[in-house]
Amino acid sequence: REDQALIGVGAILLHHLKEGQTITGLWDKVRGESSVGTYERFVLALDLLYIMGVVDISNGMIHREVS
Repeated sequence: REDQALIGVGAILLHHLKEGQTITGLWDKVRGESSVGTYERFVLALDLLYIMGVVDISNGMIHREVS
């Protein structure tokens, strides 16, 4: 199911990532989402988004990449 796949978790993260924020701030926003589940799944979804070039991290802030 989509909500079980990391790409589905990534979509949830992107929904909450309207502007740059810290990883801790993003985790605090999504930790209650049942699809996100654990911190490990959260980090794996962030890794996937980073590898895909959708997000970037600089100066301790994560933000969407503008294409």
